[in-house]
Amino acid sequence: MYNYIIGNITEINPNFVCLENSGIGYKIITPNPYSFKLNDKLTMYLYQKVTDDSINLYGFKTLLTRELFIKLISVNGIGPKSANAILASGSVISITKAIEEGNAKYLQKFPGIGPKASQQIILDLKGKIDFEDTSVKTVNIIEVEEALKALGYNGKEIRRILPKLESDKSTSELIKDALALMLK
Repeated sequence: MYNYIIGNITEINPNFVCLENSGIGYKIITPNPYSFKLNDKLTMYLYQKVTDDSINLYGFKTLLTRELFIKLISVNGIGPKSANAILASGSVISITKAIEEGNAKYLQKFPGIGPKASQQIILDLKGKIDFEDTSVKTVNIIEVEEALKALGYNGKEIRRILPKLESDKSTSELIKDALALMLK
């Protein structure tokens, strides 16, 4: 039902954050609540899960993280709690790479993920996580684009500088380069 909410973080708890929008505080379960800062204004991408006894909102900083969460909870035996534990401890790139390479040991390092669960994740998701292109290049460029939007740059400005970026750098290096290009 919800795609995203733009608002301010007003509360941080071990399992969730409260994001206020138009005077309403939304309790949003996130993989790592402490990665947020109080009073930060941000866009939170959402996934709503409705069960017989609850309605929960799960929130993510990026669309890619939300898409991986949705893929993970589609695996038999992996629920939102386990998917959040995986996403809290690993990056989208490293998790995707481990699944594609069949690296069960990497997946077992996450809380609540044992040998059976890690094998099931690989079995169910290998070859099915495409995000159009899961290469580091594409993920980094998407993250740079989202960061620049969050800083207030418009789409036209962003599209002008993206082709000039060297895609073999880390996301933080690319953001620095992009900001330098924006100032020219």
